[in-house]
Amino acid sequence: MITHIKGRLVEKNPTDVVIDCDGVGYLLHISLHTFSLIPEGEMLQLYTHLQVKEDSHTLFGFAEKSEREIFRLLVSVSGIGASTARTMLSSLHPDQVKEAIASNDVATIQSIKGIGIKTAQRVIIDLKDKILKVYNIDEVSVSQSNTNKNEALSALETLGFNRKLAEKAIDKVLKENPKETVENIIKQALKNL
Repeated sequence: MITHIKGRLVEKNPTDVVIDCDGVGYLLHISLHTFSLIPEGEMLQLYTHLQVKEDSHTLFGFAEKSEREIFRLLVSVSGIGASTARTMLSSLHPDQVKEAIASNDVATIQSIKGIGIKTAQRVIIDLKDKILKVYNIDEVSVSQSNTNKNEALSALETLGFNRKLAEKAIDKVLKENPKETVENIIKQALKNL
């Protein structure tokens, strides 16, 4: 029904924003990923998802269409509500969620607060084929880059770096060059740490 909202940013919090559109203030619930992408300034456009329940109408806002698509896929899974999907997109980058599902990485999905092993497995079972088809991902390349990422992450942790910081640095390297070797991933990540 409402596909995007464009207007003046009135209020910005890590979990929500208020956008004024011609005198009407819209409260949009956002993920930390979207929060990090919202520029400082007056005007803002967010893609939206409207959740209608018996007792409420809730708007969720996304800086990128791709994040909204992953959110919609997640809420289609039995047992995953909008708040859990938002937590997943706050804990992991949308690409990490996509890769974890495509490569059967139950541990990554289970690492999110509030998600147990059965729910993580259900997310993968329900969404893997959709993710592979929609994003045209080749299963082999995903598992290869995931193996390289895990090896590099393990090496950086052994060197004494914080896991989350090391993972961010590695993701940055893999975003620029997904087929990078383990050695180069580590070297590039060290420059960013």
